[in-house]
Amino acid sequence: EVQLVESGGGLVQAGGSLRLSCAASGSTFDDYAIGWFRQAPGKEREGVSCISGSDGSTYYADSVKGRFTISSDNAKNTVYLQMNSRKPEEEAVDYCAAARLLSVRLFWNWPRSHDYWGQGTQVTVSS
Repeated sequence: EVQLVESGGGLVQAGGSLRLSCAASGSTFDDYAIGWFRQAPGKEREGVSCISGSDGSTYYADSVKGRFTISSDNAKNTVYLQMNSRKPEEEAVDYCAAARLLSVRLFWNWPRSHDYWGQGTQVTVSS
């Protein structure tokens, strides 16, 4: 089993940048798909981005393309989400999730595959 811990959340002003980190323990990311998801109050959880720990393939929600970048450092067993110009309507709790899947496409489209979750980190966007 893998344990995930998010960090890097906090207060950011609209248009500002923030980088989230997801550190894994108990396993390496080599055989996993890892993704970022967010949930705003009163809203459903939505996918933001995901990455393959095996080949580095990535997937982004249309709403964040060009603004957010996901990356991984397998040596550190850590996945990052660089967020530029996060919007006030994107204020949410951001979660890191993972599954032992090689396909990020499958991971993205199969919510039930998200077997492992971090505790979440609050991202507050001031306007």
